[in-house]
Amino acid sequence: MSPLVVSLIVLLCIFGSSLGGLLLRPHFPDGHLNTESKEVIKLVVGIVGTMTGMVLGLLVASAKSSFDSQHHGVSQLAANVVVLDRALAHYGPETQATREALRKTVTDMIERIWAEPKPANGDATKYEEVYDHILALQPKNESQRTNQALALKVVHDTAQMRWLLYSQRIGSIPPVFLILLVAWLAITFGSYGLFAPRNATTIAVLLLGSLVVSSAVFLILELDRPFGGIMHISSQPLRNALAQVGQ
Repeated sequence: MSPLVVSLIVLLCIFGSSLGGLLLRPHFPDGHLNTESKEVIKLVVGIVGTMTGMVLGLLVASAKSSFDSQHHGVSQLAANVVVLDRALAHYGPETQATREALRKTVTDMIERIWAEPKPANGDATKYEEVYDHILALQPKNESQRTNQALALKVVHDTAQMRWLLYSQRIGSIPPVFLILLVAWLAITFGSYGLFAPRNATTIAVLLLGSLVVSSAVFLILELDRPFGGIMHISSQPLRNALAQVGQ
């Protein structure tokens, strides 16, 4: 389910709960909404609202930090591809087949990270081809040995980063956690409606608050899907690196 659909459902749940509070107020017995009862309800709702606000803030901060980390990972991956290609180029013309295999690997990597999930076996085989080519090189001097060692190190680092990026392209927020968060928000806004006067201004304010909260949920879900959706990490750094391979 897309973040936009989820956020719309959250909006309906929260705003519907606040409207439910407005509609239920006239049906409560007078003794249930006296001053003492209101104070207790406000204290409990204040605790729930504080916890909900803290969780929302932490989720936004965590999702943004994860998004920035993965954005940095893509840039670092692109840099590794260029460094690997230049090391192979400095090794000598016998690495031409390895560089061509690297080009195919980067192309496949872009398709897998920024497209629908595919089986990973073919991707691993393509990258192992680059690794096997580098291992099969027989350096004849110190310069070639240095470039081979550098290429092997970059291959190991790049393989780890590639798998991390691929594994993180799917959202990590558990649905149960999101359901509990929405339930807390519904309780909070329902209590607001319970004690609010029934007029257009109150309804507009409750709608505005529901929109703000649901947009925060939308932001969290978007940041949790860094390679798809509206706010996604661009593949341009890797495409720029791909243009340099073989040059």
